[in-house]
Amino acid sequence: MTQTQKILVTGATGTVGRQITAELLARGHAVRALTRDAAKADLPAGVEVVQGDLTEPDSLIPALDGITGLHLITFGGPYFAPLESGPRILELAHAAGVRRVTVLHGGGPSLLEDAVRADDRVDWTVLMPVEFMANALEWADGVVTSGEVREPFVSRLSAMVHEGDIGAVAAVALTEEGHGGQEYVITGPELLTVADKVATIAAARGREIALVELTEEQAVEQWQAAGHPEDVIGFLLEAYGNTPEVGRTVVDTVEKVTGRPARTFGQWAGEHVDAFRIP
Repeated sequence: MTQTQKILVTGATGTVGRQITAELLARGHAVRALTRDAAKADLPAGVEVVQGDLTEPDSLIPALDGITGLHLITFGGPYFAPLESGPRILELAHAAGVRRVTVLHGGGPSLLEDAVRADDRVDWTVLMPVEFMANALEWADGVVTSGEVREPFVSRLSAMVHEGDIGAVAAVALTEEGHGGQEYVITGPELLTVADKVATIAAARGREIALVELTEEQAVEQWQAAGHPEDVIGFLLEAYGNTPEVGRTVVDTVEKVTGRPARTFGQWAGEHVDAFRIP
């Protein structure tokens, strides 16, 4: 039987952090969740919610007490600004006796991730998921109000991953031996086009969805209207228009690490079908 451990999850209210928290709880471990606003965390019963800010690393000192494993994100503050406090956070973690650290790769250069990779005092694992299945929730309003999805580059391929599988890989790396010094690319079990995803959601909700392909110019206008900053729009154009090989290559990390197959987009769509139905 796996010994109960206490894990501190930063970014615990985010898409991935919630999944890591749920997976650790399901495995019988104690979870402490760090958030800027504990009153708004809305996390499951049994989670110890504490207030702290990664941009002010000394605020983590009480949160790290008694912690064996630490999950880190690479950004903090407004507009997902990269953290510059990585070295100090790791010093505090080492002083508190933390043995294992996972860090969620943010898609670009990161002082925190660099500090984690250079630290030989802890067993660290870098999690490198490709496109999240949860990104499809951005289509929900359009599907409900007009029965359509409006996207550019509809033929692009994606090995998109269920966010629950990212959580499962992280939970194993944080609580079991053998994952130190590893960089885990995490994907789903299949390659999908935008048309494949739309058809899957339509099948789950039992009603057709029209797919409208946008030009790059139309896509930029749509993203600007949604309030995306210009750097995010540039990233989306590159990621969708010229998807790197890693984003369109299926790997078996989930099964190797967790012992079970990665979940399909069909499973994800079934779990979230209510978001795509007219109330």
